[in-house]
Amino acid sequence: MSMELRHQIRNGVTVVALDGRLDSETAPRVQQDLRALLPGEGQVVLDLSGTVYMSSAGLRVLLLIYRHAQSGSLRLALTGLTPDVRAIMDATGFLGFFTVVESVDEGVEALTV
Repeated sequence: MSMELRHQIRNGVTVVALDGRLDSETAPRVQQDLRALLPGEGQVVLDLSGTVYMSSAGLRVLLLIYRHAQSGSLRLALTGLTPDVRAIMDATGFLGFFTVVESVDEGVEALTV
């Protein structure tokens, strides 16, 4: 299974949905595509509701995106964490890096206040 990225702008916030598996096979392309989609500043909601699996390579992509955000003026929120992805991120301490919200709408609202 591959990974598909879709993006849109909602109330000035870039929303990127990741659908599929984020693993060692898809991570390099996802990382490259995310870098191209993410602004240098502003707000981004990553919608992971369609991410059915995340390996350590996927966590690395999220870490690199987090570092990218921290090096500039980019605010980032995650939404749609499946129980498996949430458990992996919790066990590795990754949840503490991100604003985690329940929906895209909540993410857009949290980042625009």
